Amino acid sequence: MLDYKLLEALTTVIEAGGFERAGLVLGLSQSAVSQRIKLLESRLGQPVLTRHPSLQATVAGQRLLNHMQQVQLLERDLRRQIPALSADRTRLRIALNADSLATWWADAIGDFCQAEGLLLDMVIEDQDIGLRRMRDGDVAACLCSSDQPVAGARCVALGQMPYRALARPDYIDRYFPEGPTPAAFQEAPAIVFGPHDQLQHRFLAQCGYHGRFPYHLCPSSEGFIRLATAGMGYGMIPDIQARLADPDGTLANLSANHTVTVKLYWHYWRHSGEFMESLTLTLIQDARQRLQPLT
Repeated sequence: MLDYKLLEALTTVIEAGGFERAGLVLGLSQSAVSQRIKLLESRLGQPVLTRHPSLQATVAGQRLLNHMQQVQLLERDLRRQIPALSADRTRLRIALNADSLATWWADAIGDFCQAEGLLLDMVIEDQDIGLRRMRDGDVAACLCSSDQPVAGARCVALGQMPYRALARPDYIDRYFPEGPTPAAFQEAPAIVFGPHDQLQHRFLAQCGYHGRFPYHLCPSSEGFIRLATAGMGYGMIPDIQARLADPDGTLANLSANHTVTVKLYWHYWRHSGEFMESLTLTLIQDARQRLQPLT
């Protein structure tokens, strides 16, 4: 029989990023939290955490985290059926891409969170790799571009976001006087969200270019478009964000013939209960209004 106080300690250490901060969250001393982790490892006969080079869950620890998050969701359903039980707020850890967070996500989820008292821990991850967080047991659900669910999870298609290479007209005149040519790509500074961002590479491949290119690294959706409007580079910006952040049309399309489309899928654990099903239905209904349908 699992001791959920021990699993709670493990979950909190990972979420808080350390034993001392976990102790503050749980109202325990750092030593007490450490003892719970040691007891859990003793009962399992194997470690649940690695401390070097950074604090993270082992394979066994990741499976326990997966289990704990599903239990928390099921307990939420039970509290609704038996009001006499504790009415603590539900906290849900979700991985999603920064562009969704900066555009449609808050409007889609806001009313549901208010009505259900849901608190979110949002982990920002590139749309191409966010599913790793769920596979590793770090999150209970994931919004990403993969349509291949992990074992024990469901995958629901929400829609797609078109991206275009946008830049200021004077920037385009300076670096692309003859259009998107290989010579221009070698010299023109681009804006890339992060080391795992492949949108720029997909766009360049569409244009027939596969070489190196200079770029600014900017892991912020808001900062990304600010750099573009400041004339510092061109970048792959979703249509929905361009409409919101650049209503005056300061930015121009670098190549009208090339669009990169990102498909978005919602992943969640199969046995997460009615609460997660309700959340999923909310996302599906809202996405139909805010995202383009999948093609």
